[in-house]
Amino acid sequence: MKKNAIFRISVIFSLLLAASYQTYAQVENPKPIINASLTGTVVDAVTKEPLQGVTVQLEAVTHQVKTDSKGVFQFVTGQKLPFSLIVSIVGYQTRRIVVDQSPTVIELTPRLEALDQVVVTARRRKEQLQDVPIPVSIIRGAALEDAGAFNVNRLKELVPTVQLYSSNARNTTLNIRGLGSTYGLTNDGIDPGVGFYLDGVYIARPAATWLDFIDIDQIEVLRGPQGTLFGKNTTAGAFNITSRLPQFTPEANVEVSYGNQGFIQAKTSISGPLAKNLAARASFSGTQRDGNLFNVHTNRKINDINNLGFRGQLLFTPTENIKLVLSGDVSSQKPDGYGWAVAGVVNTQRADYRQFDAIIKDLGYELPYKSAFERKIDLDTQSKADNKLGGVALNADVKIGGGTLTSTSAWRKWTWVPLNDRDYLGLPVYTVSAGNSVHNQWSQEFRYSGKISEKVSGVVGLFGLWQDLGTDPVHTEETGSAFWRFQKSSTSALWETPGLFDNFGIKTVYGIKSTSLAAYTQIDWEVTSKLHILPGLRYNYDKKKANYDRQTYGGLQTSDPALLALKNGVYTNQTFDINADADNFSGQLSAKYRFNPKINAYATYSISYKPIGINVGGLPTANGAVLLDLAEVKPEAVRHKELGVKTNPTRNSILNLSVYQTDIKDYQTQVQTPEPGVNRGYLANAEKVRVKGVELDGNINIGHFLRLNAALAYTDAKYVKFTNAPVPLEEVGGPQAFKDISGGVLPGVSKWSWSLGGEVNQSGKLIGINGSYFLGADLFHRSKFSSSSSPSQYLNIDAYTLLNARLGFRGSNGVSVFVWSRNLTNKDYYEQLLAAPGSYGQYAGVVADPRTYGVTLRYNWKQGN
Repeated sequence: MKKNAIFRISVIFSLLLAASYQTYAQVENPKPIINASLTGTVVDAVTKEPLQGVTVQLEAVTHQVKTDSKGVFQFVTGQKLPFSLIVSIVGYQTRRIVVDQSPTVIELTPRLEALDQVVVTARRRKEQLQDVPIPVSIIRGAALEDAGAFNVNRLKELVPTVQLYSSNARNTTLNIRGLGSTYGLTNDGIDPGVGFYLDGVYIARPAATWLDFIDIDQIEVLRGPQGTLFGKNTTAGAFNITSRLPQFTPEANVEVSYGNQGFIQAKTSISGPLAKNLAARASFSGTQRDGNLFNVHTNRKINDINNLGFRGQLLFTPTENIKLVLSGDVSSQKPDGYGWAVAGVVNTQRADYRQFDAIIKDLGYELPYKSAFERKIDLDTQSKADNKLGGVALNADVKIGGGTLTSTSAWRKWTWVPLNDRDYLGLPVYTVSAGNSVHNQWSQEFRYSGKISEKVSGVVGLFGLWQDLGTDPVHTEETGSAFWRFQKSSTSALWETPGLFDNFGIKTVYGIKSTSLAAYTQIDWEVTSKLHILPGLRYNYDKKKANYDRQTYGGLQTSDPALLALKNGVYTNQTFDINADADNFSGQLSAKYRFNPKINAYATYSISYKPIGINVGGLPTANGAVLLDLAEVKPEAVRHKELGVKTNPTRNSILNLSVYQTDIKDYQTQVQTPEPGVNRGYLANAEKVRVKGVELDGNINIGHFLRLNAALAYTDAKYVKFTNAPVPLEEVGGPQAFKDISGGVLPGVSKWSWSLGGEVNQSGKLIGINGSYFLGADLFHRSKFSSSSSPSQYLNIDAYTLLNARLGFRGSNGVSVFVWSRNLTNKDYYEQLLAAPGSYGQYAGVVADPRTYGVTLRYNWKQGN
């Protein structure tokens, strides 16, 4: 669908929905009984300015009126003084007051929720943020929308303990404190260590991070192991995302954005009752942007955005003790991309004729750009990255005794249709790289949380996850006519045999069926009013059954043993089957002590595990033999210790500190090898990894006009012991293919990262509309980090600082308009560096977006406001 068509459809659909609900509201408003009257004025409690459009309603009846441009209202009713009124408007705290005289003046306070009253569900029940003995970062839906964060990739600039790297949707690394997923290219045979939950449903594949945020209420980022609270074991942390539920009071939200680089985004949501106990919500999002890289080979831009998403929900409340939510969503992304420019060239330890510059000189090729930041690329293979995610879930909450029994049943599907140019050059080296995949998952969770006795509360649950992942129908890797010169490893004339590697490739078919079962519990024992002990226990059972079959095809058909040996040095047939299972117990022990109402401290020790991994990206060889013992990767064993303190220096401020250390045995990592047949790398175990750090975060609201937030993270992540790691790119071709990198830094982790944000508000009017002007800005900084699993002096990304800003007006009638900019200073920086397959010396850079800017118009409407 063309960009303009999507834009027009989105806007028209959004406006029709809003108009229909406005009409519905007018029809539903009954006529009052005329008898008595009340006159009054509603003003801002701080500025004393009159407020227009305020809803003034008689409590217990439907009769309501709105204030005029001078803040004045008048009631004509059959009731007599005193009146009980409900006074409300968007952006202000709702007041319930008793009025005993006419005229009267009513003051409304701008909405500024006390920070210590923020409610989270991190422990599977609603409680105040500062009472939870877990380090949690909260991002409200409104903050996400104002920051232009429409997926997790943009969220990392708000939460410095989150690391996300992506060269496309499948090859995505989502980490918390440097742990969670393997860095670099993704292997389907590994489980993530960071749980990704959408309305209680665990989403297993890393591509879930590309799911567009559609009508999100709140995101909680939980740091550290959470296995005794969540269904799927999460050894590094969890994203707990909750969307806005259907409402029985009609409401509609419409948002349209337009920016540079052809950016267009339209979002809408509508909610209201269908029957007495049945409400619905429908939400839509569409995002488009032109490509920001120019492919000189095809004379067109790529790396664009072309996203569509829909989410629908039904809320049924047959009784006050039962709540059922049926939801379904689908998200489709079809970008023309992704591609990467050569960011640099390393001289390896191979012979001079095997160096990258010598190779392309012999082929008469020259890169058509000097820097990747020219945003030019030269790719002779189309880049494609079609990504589709969706699913259906049924959640039931039933209040029983002093708690709630929850059942969550879900099915989700992911399909991935890519095509990549893996040599990053306009030469026919690797001409096809297509890892088409399809994934289905089914999950069921039963959980009870609440009071067990006067002094004991907690959560107990059962969880099951069944996954079926495989090729769709086949993964294909293929070389072209220039490949011989890159692969040439001797001066033999046989390398120049015509057609030897032309269209030579592999077709791989594999399937992985996984079963994960768990029983878990965590108890909160109130020893005294100040001291709580929180033990947790978890039983895991994991089973993986995989079949892998890779067959070569193409190239020169020959029986010459010497030529066959050259071909076998590139690709070989590989076949294996794995049927493995394991069970274990894990758990944690925490203590929480509240010194006084303003200081709450906690300590945690936990043990957790991440299941076995299976290599389905190709296995390395030694002396012509496939290393089948590497097909299975050992599970991780995690030991975690943490101390923290949560404080409220004032009612409207928070200051939290945490100190932690995580030790991992048999750390699962993705490593690169010079072998073309393993061009996505393979999974391996590092003997021991340690991550330790300190985190400080705080928020403060000053009056109703200034909000500030800040977070600082120090993370020291190292290989304590990794004695058999592949050599870094610059050491390829040396006397050894493996080396001891013990003491080296983990990839993707900055030692220092911080964020600082603020927003200033000032009451005012815009074309006669009451509201407030605002100016907001967010700074994000991270120090340099390694972009290679084996530390390399060349594959490091320099430190950078980003500035995002917004300026606009929020009207009390629900209308908002603001201009925004991301990367305001137009900083050039890399998100990731990727060594090309075969380790010939060139490496590519995932270039981050340049400065973007635009304008957003938003309208939030709710019946009665």
